[in-house]
Amino acid sequence: MSEETASSASPAKKKESLGWMEWMRGWSSVFGEILFQRITASHLQNPLPLPPVNDLTCIVTGSTSGIGRETARQLAEAGAHVLMAVRNTKAAQELIQQWQNEWSGRGLPLNIEAMELDLLSLASVAKFADTWNARLGPLHVLINNAGIFAMGEAQKFSEDGYEQHMQVNHLAPSLLSVLLLPSLIRGSPSRVINVNSVMHSVGFVDPDDMNVVSGSRKYSSLVGYSSSKLAQIMFSSILFKKLPLETGVSVICLSPGVVLTNVARDLSRILQFLYALIPYFIFSPQEGCRSTLFSATDPQIPEYWETLKNDDWPVCPFISQDCRPANPSEESHNTGTAQRVWEKTLELVGLPLDAVEKLIEGEHVKCRYGAQEE
Repeated sequence: MSEETASSASPAKKKESLGWMEWMRGWSSVFGEILFQRITASHLQNPLPLPPVNDLTCIVTGSTSGIGRETARQLAEAGAHVLMAVRNTKAAQELIQQWQNEWSGRGLPLNIEAMELDLLSLASVAKFADTWNARLGPLHVLINNAGIFAMGEAQKFSEDGYEQHMQVNHLAPSLLSVLLLPSLIRGSPSRVINVNSVMHSVGFVDPDDMNVVSGSRKYSSLVGYSSSKLAQIMFSSILFKKLPLETGVSVICLSPGVVLTNVARDLSRILQFLYALIPYFIFSPQEGCRSTLFSATDPQIPEYWETLKNDDWPVCPFISQDCRPANPSEESHNTGTAQRVWEKTLELVGLPLDAVEKLIEGEHVKCRYGAQEE
């Protein structure tokens, strides 16, 4: 065998990180969004006008603060039935009462409720999905908004044993999206909206080391956060391919822009001070929720979804902070890695590899974290 033949027969070297050009382009996207998001989004009204949503039932995770709070409030005031899926139901009930009081005299009472959901517990996610599906009603919009970026903190793990960014930002929302498919299909046409981040552009996912514990990469909160956001896009892209057009269920990822949210509370005092000095560049939560509301309600989104599916586009639809279609990072187009992320994610959240296909056919799917059947 010739040296050339032997070389071509050897397995390809495993990619262990972004190339330096990918890394540079990624950070260029990040700083470009920080510096120019107000200019690129200057055509948008604030708040964003919404089309009629009276017939929509929407679940919004992480809706007691920041972008999620504004999203839930504006959808409810526009007439949608909104369920706040939150860890602190007491805080949610207090918000609901406050919003009802402020809305009094302006129309019918807001159709809004709260239910407990702790994304740091996959058992809580499975219980939430079972409780909602048991209503046997339609779900039109699932907004996976909740997320964490524990800036500067040491590596932490959930009660399920997974790195906290990966669990809250990717694993738990993925499990929720799959388990709620029966309700989403009943609500067809429906949408799964994933609030992502431009930070996915500097992320890298090793499906064999999603907890970042092997030592091949040094852990930092930036690594944890950006990796989880890239994993979310990759998983969503495979879900995008697996859902037939006939289901009427669209999957969209989006960037809200750089937003002044509770992420800042995790910063050091000096960084919080600096963060507060650049309000011109940073969106308020009301501005930051516009791409979420657009993705959840714009009537052209299903048509855009269908166009990409028919063109066999490798990644799911991605909406930028200016409410325009955008192309996510080069690494997000790595279909081989995306498939492995899909398979590893289903394994970690305790679902069979054919879970989506079974749910589409109306079959029952057992989750390892769900209630144990007797």
